[in-house]
Formats: sequence, C-alpha cells, structure tokens
Amino acid sequence: MTEEIIIAGFGGQGVLSMGKILAYSGVMQNKEVSWMPSYGPEMRGGTANVTVIISDERISSPILNSYDTGIILNQQSLDKFEKTIKPGGLLIYDPNGITHPPVRKDINIYSIAAADEAGKIGLSKVFNMIVLGGFLKLKPLVNPENIHKGLEKSLPARHHKLIPDNEKAIELGKELLIPVVVLN
Repeated sequence: MTEEIIIAGFGGQGVLSMGKILAYSGVMQNKEVSWMPSYGPEMRGGTANVTVIISDERISSPILNSYDTGIILNQQSLDKFEKTIKPGGLLIYDPNGITHPPVRKDINIYSIAAADEAGKIGLSKVFNMIVLGGFLKLKPLVNPENIHKGLEKSLPARHHKLIPDNEKAIELGKELLIPVVVLN
C-alpha cells in the first residue's frame, strides 16, 4: 500500500498541520512516511500545500507530479492540482470559496462543507480536522488510536486540551462527505 496525497489551500487553513498529523499518525502505525511542505513567503493568506506519502514500503522520493488523492481547500489550489490527480484517484474539496468546481469525470470527487460546519459549531480551528475525517472515512490509512498519537505529537503540550475537540471534528467530517457527479 502506498498513498500519495497533496493537501492544498491558503496559509492559515491548517493545510500543513493536517499533513503533519496524518504523517505522524502513519509513523505511529510503523508506516514509511514522507511530509514535504511548500508555501510562499506571505504564509498566512498565501497559498500552501504539503505532499504526504504513506506507504508499507520504502519511499524513493518525496517529489511527485501526480497524486492518488487531492485535498483541496481553495480555488487557486483546485485550478493547480485537479489535473494532477491520477485517473481513478480521489479529490476532496471544501466548496467554501470555490467558484469553479471540479470538472474531471475520471476521478472520484467529494465535497465537504468543513468551513461552514466549523463556523456553526464555533470551532473554526478544527476546520482542517473535519476535512481530515472525511478523507479518513474514504481512505482509512491509519487507525484512530494512531490519529490520537499523531495529534499528541504534532500539537504543542499547551494545546493538548484541544485534542478531544479535534477528535470530535474528525468524526464529524466522516458524516459530511457528499459525492459529486460531474455532468458535462
């Protein structure tokens, strides 16, 4: 098993930390893992993405041109990365701020209204964990206990009190996925 993932959006949306939590969770499950972030100098508000590879075998290179899964959180990232998802692959996107939804018919597309839901429950900081939960429903690469360990490892100790909120957000994300059918 090897899963090659691109997570992309604006800086401040938790793109890099979502990737880090997923990567640490894979490490806790004795998987081979690569986590390679990329972001512009503007950080918050600029574009950010991270490539995460989780595998049962050694990873030869963290540099990829195509992905099994794309988790996309803004229009710029959708425009850039939709075409890089392998045929038969998975694209998950948050429709908040998306003006031109995905158009490919050769991939599996799901929408998850994580930004809206995080706002409704008053926990905007768990937006990324809602999205991660949706992904883990479709591709359960790591066990829940390892996600907990990944949260402990990646969050500073002063934020460990927020781990239960993050775990609830992951479970919520599993309920919010909506399959998208491209008609044209």
